Amino acid sequence: MRVGEIEIPFPDFIKQAYFARVQLSAAGFYKTPKIHWDRQAGRGTPFYYFAYGAACTEVTIDTLTGEYLIDRTDILHDVGRSLNPAIDIGQVEGAFVQGMGWLTTEELWWDDKGRLRTHAPSTYKIPLASDRPKTFNVRLAEWSENAEATIGRSKAVGEPPFMLAISVLEALSMAVASVANYRVCPHLDAPATPERVLMAVERMKRV
Repeated sequence: MRVGEIEIPFPDFIKQAYFARVQLSAAGFYKTPKIHWDRQAGRGTPFYYFAYGAACTEVTIDTLTGEYLIDRTDILHDVGRSLNPAIDIGQVEGAFVQGMGWLTTEELWWDDKGRLRTHAPSTYKIPLASDRPKTFNVRLAEWSENAEATIGRSKAVGEPPFMLAISVLEALSMAVASVANYRVCPHLDAPATPERVLMAVERMKRV
């Protein structure tokens, strides 16, 4: 630990702070402004601002087994004026892959006594690094600026990109629909496991 020109070993620094009764931790609280909602009237401003995003995904399915590959995903996401583009892009990528798991692999199973058997990553399949799109392009909307007076006119990025993974489910649905030359919309439940994709393909073959 360096204080001016003096170097102090970290354990000694902590000891001195303890005996001097100097608090080395801090806590803060934040109240989002302008938030109000009248439930009875159905009016108000439940959110401080809105973030937007768009995703396009390409997939390949094996119509004999139901297995599939996520070939490519292109994402454009709005984070206002980004405070740190590298972190924000990482947040978008991570949320998207988490959403992929939600919609394709994380299947819930209950036993005959009503107990959830897939209750942890050890009992259901979460996405691996190898499951991500083979080509994965993420860009931030550089022209965006938050109209609200946030820090640097930025927008938080965490949960919203999670929903961009709907593009994966829709791409799988369109790939299944191609089996019947897009004449009907397939019944494909989420999570779209290979088994469910195969069942949907078989239904399309009978159309």
